[in-house]
Amino acid sequence: MNAARPERPSGWVLGHVAGAPVVLAPSWLLAAVVLTVLFAPNVSAWTGQTGTVTYVVALAFVVLLFASVLVHELAHGLVARARGQQPHAFVLTLWGGHTTFGGAAPTPATTALVAIVGPLANIVLAVLFLVAGRAVGGDVLLGMLLLSGAVANGFVAAFNLVPGLPLDGGRVLEAGVWAATGDRHRGTVVAGWAGRLVAVGVVLVALGTPLLEGRTPDLVTVAWAALVGAFLWSGASGAIRGARTGRAVDALTVQRVGSPATAVGARASLAEARAAAAAAGVADVVVVAPDGRPAAYVDPAAAASVPPALAGTTAVGAVSAPLPVGTTVDGALVGQALLHALSAASAHGPVLAATVEGRVVALVRAKDVVAALRG
Repeated sequence: MNAARPERPSGWVLGHVAGAPVVLAPSWLLAAVVLTVLFAPNVSAWTGQTGTVTYVVALAFVVLLFASVLVHELAHGLVARARGQQPHAFVLTLWGGHTTFGGAAPTPATTALVAIVGPLANIVLAVLFLVAGRAVGGDVLLGMLLLSGAVANGFVAAFNLVPGLPLDGGRVLEAGVWAATGDRHRGTVVAGWAGRLVAVGVVLVALGTPLLEGRTPDLVTVAWAALVGAFLWSGASGAIRGARTGRAVDALTVQRVGSPATAVGARASLAEARAAAAAAGVADVVVVAPDGRPAAYVDPAAAASVPPALAGTTAVGAVSAPLPVGTTVDGALVGQALLHALSAASAHGPVLAATVEGRVVALVRAKDVVAALRG
């Protein structure tokens, strides 16, 4: 599975491929222990042996399985890099693995191609393991492991091709809807809902199959299905939320999140500021320094406390809150570029002045931007 997340994951760095670290997450240790314990009875049944050797062989199979997962993820990253999308990290986790990127794929074709090569890599591995296993012989322990690797890779490939996020098949579905509609976010929402259906389906299959066959559902199987279903539901829901936020980001403009404002000089009185606001038909007033830089804004509560009779003799600076250096953004920016600018400027203060060609056009409050992104 692949995702576009810029955060560097925690864990042990095993090396670097394509300029990105290969990270072993701490949760992998739990997965290795659990899978080794679950696989050990199969090893015992194959070999007729018990004790430490069964767990050593089971652990070898788990390492082989996660090596296959790593090949799956490296396929994602290498193809992505060839298509101009730099991988950020290859991560092995409790749930297998994922590849993170510094940004989203630029086209539907890239999304689909990067997604599909992961399962294709597992299909190639399944064939290689199958050929090697048959050559060694299924009655030999090494042959058994190789044939198990073939089955495991075949399952990983088939499962990842299921059309629902966060699986690779979901990425392909997302790319298809994106290509058909021209709307990336619609593709993500459709694939996210498909992923939710898959999550529910995994649990229903685990419960329903034995019941239809007249058997009692196995508690361990149901528990694993519930965990996998919860993981898939969480990933699908996160994708849907991300798509909605992405749509809000694309539609982001100063006009949507800002309050129209006008500007007055630092020596203006409150009465002059009120007159300027009334003439411009706006509620907010920005005070500019002699060099033209937005230096403060009139605080509505402080201004309201001044009696009308004193407005003409009250300096506008007396009822203003400062705008620190760096709290100015380009009001002509839109979408992701505007969000980056707002994010950088908000580090200096929660209220920002938006200007277009040096002219103050709006005041933007960080809380209004957050509200807009939350829909």
